[in-house]
Amino acid sequence: MESVLLGKVREQGYAMKESLRALKTNIQFCGDDVKAILVTSSIPNEGKSTVTENLARSMTESGKRVLLIDTDMRKSVLIGRLRARNAGGGEILGLSHFLSGQKKLDEVLYATDIPKLFMVFAGPSVPNPTEILEKKYFDELINFGKEHFDYVLLDCAPLGAAIDAAVIARHSDGAIIVTGQGMASGRMVSNVKKQLELSGVRILGVVLNKVKIKKKGYGSYYGGYYGSYYGNYYGQEEDGKKIK
Repeated sequence: MESVLLGKVREQGYAMKESLRALKTNIQFCGDDVKAILVTSSIPNEGKSTVTENLARSMTESGKRVLLIDTDMRKSVLIGRLRARNAGGGEILGLSHFLSGQKKLDEVLYATDIPKLFMVFAGPSVPNPTEILEKKYFDELINFGKEHFDYVLLDCAPLGAAIDAAVIARHSDGAIIVTGQGMASGRMVSNVKKQLELSGVRILGVVLNKVKIKKKGYGSYYGGYYGSYYGNYYGQEEDGKKIK
């Protein structure tokens, strides 16, 4: 197993840490049988990868060993966003290499310079991501992750744009839906929830992301900063109606 250096890891401010702590605590109270957790959204750009990355870091700060798997083999953003580079100087291999049988698991698993955080990147884009996600190799990866790590976080393509997350859901213990305020409609989020439920996965909750809260006077700094990252989570309401 090689290691990667993450050249752009954004510092988490107080408000972000508090919101992540709340999310992390809610996940822990879901039970110790919830280890493999997929994160998806309805449409692109709702911030699911950012939420997944920061949740992983928050979990490691609590002493947990976390494996973050980027399963978005259509349009991955994590390598570029994190400015990840192989510490050994070579190419960063990824999930598509492993699922296609070109590389072994230990060749695509990377330690990072964040203690206790390990990653499997997406690898090169492939024309048939849904098909190769159904291969036995993905089962092998998830079983390995659940055996050697406290949590396995699966960053998935938006379910409203591709069916990949529904395939991955069958291998997961729980699912989190990220929705950006004012982006996906309540109907779209509800449809994503139903698709995941049909796959048999337990819905852990919804993260309302990209919330802008404006307050006057004392607390305006904390309100705006908190809201620009993560809002309240489980049982979130939209347009006065609870997402069911």
